[in-house]
Order: sequence, then structure tokens, then C-alpha cells
Amino acid sequence: MPRPRLSTLAAACATALATALIGPATGAHAATGIAGHYSGTLTDGATWIADTPEQWNGTLLLFSHGFGPTTAADAPSPAASQALLDAGYALAGSSYDPNGSMWALGSAERDQFAALTAFRRQVGTPTRVISVGESMGGLVNAQIARDGAGRVDGALGLCGLVAGGVDLDNYQLDAEYTLTTFFDPADADALVNLDSQADGAALAARLTAAVETAQQTPAGRARIALAAAYLNLADWAPGQLPPERGDFASQEQQQYAWLAQGLLSFIVPARWSVEQSAGGNTSWNKGVDYAGLLRGSAHVKQVEALYRDAGLDLRTDLNRLTRGADITADPAAVARLKRTSTAGQGLAVPLLDLHTTADQLVPVEQESAFAGRVRAAGDSHLLRQAYVSRQSHCNFTTAEVVAGLHAVEHRLDTQHWGDATTANQLQRSAEELGLDGAAFTDYRPSRLTGTR
Repeated sequence: MPRPRLSTLAAACATALATALIGPATGAHAATGIAGHYSGTLTDGATWIADTPEQWNGTLLLFSHGFGPTTAADAPSPAASQALLDAGYALAGSSYDPNGSMWALGSAERDQFAALTAFRRQVGTPTRVISVGESMGGLVNAQIARDGAGRVDGALGLCGLVAGGVDLDNYQLDAEYTLTTFFDPADADALVNLDSQADGAALAARLTAAVETAQQTPAGRARIALAAAYLNLADWAPGQLPPERGDFASQEQQQYAWLAQGLLSFIVPARWSVEQSAGGNTSWNKGVDYAGLLRGSAHVKQVEALYRDAGLDLRTDLNRLTRGADITADPAAVARLKRTSTAGQGLAVPLLDLHTTADQLVPVEQESAFAGRVRAAGDSHLLRQAYVSRQSHCNFTTAEVVAGLHAVEHRLDTQHWGDATTANQLQRSAEELGLDGAAFTDYRPSRLTGTR
């Protein structure tokens, strides 16, 4: 398979990243077929909105939006809003507290429950409430599914950051540390405790430039693949065919496309928002065995092959990373992030998570970590996970979202999942809607690399 041309990937990657983790660009109330649009302000200054259809079926969808401006949203996209309103669902959601970080996990769950209470008072009492969450809001959604007994009946997660904030920061640190070690040593001490979002953006620009230079040599490409393995980075980029399983060069080229076309420019400045929310550095690598981390990665064979092709000694590089790992976290900040930004300790209501198989921002491997926590809590019977064969974060069709919702409703109506969450049944359900197609697939994510 020929290597993808980066000139053709730039626009596609930029488009994918433009909506990454952020809620819809336009308010859901732009849709037609609305009987009422409502809004209000909560006690912490958060705002909430709601839309009701002309013929309400009694079900309210409580939507948790993703990372980005703290603006109220009540649906994952205008198209989804339109389809859901047309089908008779009412929609509601809050902004989260607008007075702090965009990583608003300290208030998000509370504000969502408060928005639900406001809806009941101002609009009416729903016969059923289903929580829906996207990206960072998928983490909020998982928390609501854990804590919402008596307030919500079920939950649908979309590309959820369900492994939580601590794991997110740690595996991103592993990748950034690898890049600075080999390509940008001047920034080795600048990866955490960022001074501002602008400081993070400047660091991201330097790392991106270093990656672009490194890509020109076999040694650079091998080390980029190593960093990508730690990042759990998908090897299927927009506008391309998925690389063959043994085509390690094409896999790296598509991972490089993600890194070069804006991924670092998103995740590095976002760290500042997490640190701002937690009150300090929330990630660490002191004591981490980087050889052990790589052995647990789905990309280990790719890295080994590219190192052999480049004539590099992989063990030497891994030992160098392990010896140099000396970043420590602020214990109070880690404790706060664990308290506000984790989920999976249990489930109170049925939850279906949907995830694209090549998600560059919230790797599909997060679902594996989340399922393990739910299993340890003894609640696996309440959780189902399904996958869409597609590139990019939160890149679902409206039909896929609605089909997922119908699967949750099936579980609530029958008290059993049955085959409602199998790829075949979800695909059939989506296609019967006659909307915009679907690509559900049988899939099992690998282990999440970088958990501590």
C-alpha cells in the first residue's frame, strides 16, 4: 500500500481536530420541530438549556458535552438534535461551571443533576431519563451512570474518556516525554506544571516541529512509532485506507499524520486545563519501566520492526527512557483528579458505550480499562460496549447514535440486553432508520498502555 500523502491529510485531520472533545458548534435549538426552548442559570453560574418536541414521547435525554468552552448544549450535533426531536425526545444539558477550567469535572455531574431538577420544575416530569455523554462528557456520563440511581434510568456513552483524567495525563506524558528525550531535549523539564494555555501551545508547536524533522529519517520514524505506542495512537488517519496488519511503515506514517496535523496542538495545551482544575501536576513517570510499558502495547511489533529497519537498539532507547524518568506529581492534585475525574467504580443503571475504532484523541483502549474497573465492581451485567469502524474522535453518524439509544431503551424495556448491542443488530437498527448509514463492527480493544 502506498504511503498517504500528508498534503491530502492536512485538511481532513484539521477538520477532525476542530470538533475534538468540543460540543456542537451551534445550539440544538436551531433545529425545527421544537415545541419549546427553555434555559436558565444554576446556583454556581452554570447555564442550562432544554428543547421539547411537538409531540413528546416522555423520555428526556440529559446530554453531557465534551471538553471545550463551558457553553450549554443538549445534543451531540445539530443533525442528532433534529433526528431526536423528530422522534419525540426532549433534550437538556448544562454548561458546567463557567468560572474555572474547561476541564470542569469538579462541577459537571452536579450541574447535570441540577439541570435535570430545573427541567422537572420548569418543563415537566419525564417518564424516563437517559443520560448521554460525549468525549469528556462521556466520563461525566459514566459518573452519572454510577451515581444516578433514582434520577436517571439508563445511559449512552459516545467516545467517552472513561479511563479518567489520571490515566489520560499519564499516557500522554509518556508519549511527550519520549518525544522530548529523542527530538527536543531542551523541553524535557517543561512537560508539566504549565504556566498557561499559551505556554502549552508553544510547547506543542516545538514538539510538532521536532516530529516533522524526525520523520525524515528511519531512526526518527522508529522513535515516533515508540511515542505513538505510549500514546495509544490509532494508526488509521482520515482520508486513508486502514493499513495492513504487517505494513508497519504505513502504520507509522498515519500515526505521524495525526501528530503533525494538530494532535499535539490539542492535547498539550489541554494539560494546562487539567492542571488548573486539579491545582497542580497530575502525572508522573518516576519509577516507570518503559520496556514493560511497551510490552503491553498493541503496537509493540510495529516498534520492534521499525527499530530493526533503522538499525537502532530498542533496548538501549528503552533503558534511556527508564533511567531518565524523574517527573513526580503533586499528590494533592492527583487525589483531586481521582476524586473528580474517574468512573467505573460501579454502575447503578445500564450503560452502553459506543466508540470509533481509530479514535486519535480518546483511544478506544480506554474502553478496555473502563470495562476492567466495572468488572472489578461486579457490575459487568449493566455494561455493554460497541464499536464503529471509522477514523477520528466522536465521528459517529446520526443513525449510529439513535441506534445506540434504541439499544439502551431495549434494555430498559425488557430488563435484558439480549442481542441488542451486537454489531449485527446495531447495524440493522441503524440502517432501518434511513438516515446517514452506519459501520458497526465486531471489535475488542487492546489494553490501555500507560496506566499506573
